[in-house]
Amino acid sequence: MPLPAKSSWFLISQALFLGFLSEPAPGAPVESWTTSLDMSRTLSRGEPLAFGAPEVGETVDIRIDSAKPHQTLLGLGSSLEHTTCWNLWRLSPERRAEALERLVSRENGIGMNLMRICIGTPDFTGEPWYSYDDMPPGETDEALEHFSIEKDLAYVIPVLKLALEKNPDLLFYASPWSPPGWMKTSDDLIGGHLYPKYYGVYARYFLKFIRAYEAQGIPIHAVTIQNEPGVNTRDHPKSWWYPSCQWSLVVDEDTWFPPSLDIMGHPERDFIRDHLGPLFKEQGVKTRIWCYDHNLNNLWYPRAILSDPIAGRYVDGTAFHPYSGAPSDMGAFWKEFPDKKVYLSEGSMFGIEGAVSIIEYLRNGASSYNAWVTLIDSEGKPNNGPFKASKTCVMLDSGTLEVTHGFEYYMYGQFMKFIHRGAVRIDSGESGSEFAHVAFLNPDGSLVLVVANPLSRSRDFRVGWEGSTFRGAIGPESVATYRWRAN
Repeated sequence: MPLPAKSSWFLISQALFLGFLSEPAPGAPVESWTTSLDMSRTLSRGEPLAFGAPEVGETVDIRIDSAKPHQTLLGLGSSLEHTTCWNLWRLSPERRAEALERLVSRENGIGMNLMRICIGTPDFTGEPWYSYDDMPPGETDEALEHFSIEKDLAYVIPVLKLALEKNPDLLFYASPWSPPGWMKTSDDLIGGHLYPKYYGVYARYFLKFIRAYEAQGIPIHAVTIQNEPGVNTRDHPKSWWYPSCQWSLVVDEDTWFPPSLDIMGHPERDFIRDHLGPLFKEQGVKTRIWCYDHNLNNLWYPRAILSDPIAGRYVDGTAFHPYSGAPSDMGAFWKEFPDKKVYLSEGSMFGIEGAVSIIEYLRNGASSYNAWVTLIDSEGKPNNGPFKASKTCVMLDSGTLEVTHGFEYYMYGQFMKFIHRGAVRIDSGESGSEFAHVAFLNPDGSLVLVVANPLSRSRDFRVGWEGSTFRGAIGPESVATYRWRAN
């Protein structure tokens, strides 16, 4: 479901016209909710607060400036990859519906509205890895006659459909961990590189995936070309193998060149520019293209794509992972390409420090935040890959099938339940690792401030906005959300 293009300045101007940002009435109420690391409070509503006239000489710690807009938010959420979908499928229909509602419903849950799904299997799955067009070794299928999403129909697609029932505004973006093995130098899902001779075929593979999911009633908002394109797992011991495809080298049959030499070009740039982008345009596909989908420490990769005047035209934004690099790297890249969005497409944040990190990524231009793996069981299963997940925001007892919600679930809710799609981040002054904050203006005119205190002591603070102030207090190792309207 494509979103209308609206700039931050347009939304601010509209809000001013409608009176959302007029001066607050005396005593304008402020609602608040808090989650603490010890879980003595979990999205707990606080006592009503109110704006008032500032005291003489008082210091304002957070100054909200609605006239300084930044990025517009696409959404916040996690993933519905195979591990999560399988664990949800183990539940009874009633409990499955309840578990999904607690994830995606704003009224009865924490309001996740953007979910990552997989094109084929990722590393986190309990069944043999597959693509949608697997062939015996040595055989190919350039016509894609054997393309099928049938395996997804077992439990992945039913879970996605149920999630959409619980939240019709839910958006999905999709990432492949590997093209079909026969398209690659490895002739396998594990590692290797995509042959340029199959670029056109692979573009049609994306198109068939989008059409097949649309036929199931599941629109795809965006695709990334490759999860972590710098990784070739075949270069590692077998214990580290999982589906992957390296796009950070240029291949001509069996000859390899680093892309910096620009002997043959940049694989992902050339694939988007010459194949996927033109195909989507020709076929009237509204699905966005997000490039890169990897760490913040190799910015040369997306820079080469967005700097190309043709390839860049097809790209909506750049997807990033936070496992290397810093939020400021994202912010600097966004300033370099201000007409392109930046997304945090994978990276679970844990503990109270996770709340601080989410704030920092939002303050550095992120138009989304998505955790990775939403629901794993108490034995860390199912998981065929090498990366172990000790916990997720929701856990399933492998014996009793009881579902429990951890601190991260409620911490995510402090953001996701209150900051809506289309919200514009507005300036809130300086923020730091010991007292972090971020503010948004929602499309409905409400203003939301999220504050994180990672310290072991409480913190009092003053919030200033439009000539009025209110006094807030946040407990140790806690995250709090404040919401108010102008009138």
